[in-house]
Amino acid sequence: MHTESAQSTQQFGENDTRLDRVDDVESLPPQHRQEHESQDHQASPNTDSDEGSLAADHAAVAGRNPVPKGTVVLAATPIGNVLDASARLVALLKDADIVAAEDTRRLYDLANRLGVHVNGKVIAYHDHNEQEKSKRLLDQVEEGACVLVVSDAGMPTINDPGLAIVRRAIERGIPVTCAPGPSAVLDALALSGLPTDRFCYEGFLPRKHAERMQYLRSMQSEQRTMVFYETLHRIDDSMKDLLETFGPNRPMALCRELTKDYEEIRRASIAEVLHSVQENPPRGEMVLVVAGASDDEALAAAPAALPIEDLAVLAIDRALENGLRIKEAIGQVIAEHPLPDGSLPSRKEVYSAVLTLKH
Repeated sequence: MHTESAQSTQQFGENDTRLDRVDDVESLPPQHRQEHESQDHQASPNTDSDEGSLAADHAAVAGRNPVPKGTVVLAATPIGNVLDASARLVALLKDADIVAAEDTRRLYDLANRLGVHVNGKVIAYHDHNEQEKSKRLLDQVEEGACVLVVSDAGMPTINDPGLAIVRRAIERGIPVTCAPGPSAVLDALALSGLPTDRFCYEGFLPRKHAERMQYLRSMQSEQRTMVFYETLHRIDDSMKDLLETFGPNRPMALCRELTKDYEEIRRASIAEVLHSVQENPPRGEMVLVVAGASDDEALAAAPAALPIEDLAVLAIDRALENGLRIKEAIGQVIAEHPLPDGSLPSRKEVYSAVLTLKH
């Protein structure tokens, strides 16, 4: 098994590059503590800004119009290393009219690390309130505001809040754009060494064993590279289920603590990665990248194709029930019953079987 780890060479005084959650108001940056306690979040001028700060460096390359008015902006935040913050993110944090954050304390912690002062109004926008908050936020966008949506780490909507406001903005014809950035999914995929030309992101695996097995069995014929999230509390059980479903020899990569000091990539077969998990349990957030099925594996796992005679019976029934010409009914039936490789059954063979049945 190939294991790769890396430690960041960039340090921030006594703080490392992890974006740890702020546990209480007292631990907020001083310039933001009063705003958080009052729930007003209207920031006062930041007089402690250093001309050589990261914010100043970013601002120099931020562009002339980084904060579009009358627009919802989804912005990716660092997933571990604060140096991954984009110039556009810094400009948006500084000048957006409203910042809708999954965790306001964590937002202020990020802003403090970046040396940027949040001048707009900050509101909590999370899984439990995004439905009710979205309407009012979009009303303000229609009045000309720039609403910035950020999650704790990575891109909003990807296993994070944000989908509600995007859907409602589309319904109302309100502009939505992205400020792209760090992505655990893409980082893990790129580092895995597995094919990247076709892949599917599947989010967190189901919590319960029976549900997880049913879900994984539905993926047995998947030929694209698969990307999953998993937690340290369930990684052992999930690895056992991956082994049972895909076999011991399927290549995979377990990626943990991406972009952080203790980043580690374990590349091996499913059996070898499971053994490493049991011998040396991984900590932190994990992304699992699993190779897709080979042609033979996909064929073996795919549902059996219907015989030509059965397709002919379905076509006759369809024609009688819907008043269709038999050739039209055949076309519909074969389109609904593709072969395991994705191709369609032979129209001529089905038509021939129909003629045989009629005689």
